[in-house]
Amino acid sequence: MTKTYTGGCACGAIRYETSGEPIFQNHCQCLDCQKRSGTGHGSYLTFARHAAATITGEAKTWRIMSDSGNEKVHAFCPACGTPVYLTFPATPDAIAVHATSLDDPGQFNPQVVTYAIRGHAWDVMDPALQKIERMPHG
Repeated sequence: MTKTYTGGCACGAIRYETSGEPIFQNHCQCLDCQKRSGTGHGSYLTFARHAAATITGEAKTWRIMSDSGNEKVHAFCPACGTPVYLTFPATPDAIAVHATSLDDPGQFNPQVVTYAIRGHAWDVMDPALQKIERMPHG
């Protein structure tokens, strides 16, 4: 049975819906995620088919070069500032949504911790999760 994932920003101006299973679910401890979240990590569900996601509302975006050397495009609500999703020019079919932007954050099931090398002792992750120090370049 295919799940539907719905969510959006805090004020409701940006909404999304997508079906199918995420291809990757992770906590990321890179410095970019720390700065953007205001805590020790960001949490994401990545879907293979950006085209299958219906997004309503007009997000603002900003681009950043990640630790891996790949560009990320962050989309956020211009009204409330909530980060909602990310896209990746190197893999244009993929879209990642912030786990806390889900209407039901309980749908998030993390598989790994990425950029564990950047983690802080005070940001405790589930010890059962695989930890990846860095992501490969390219």
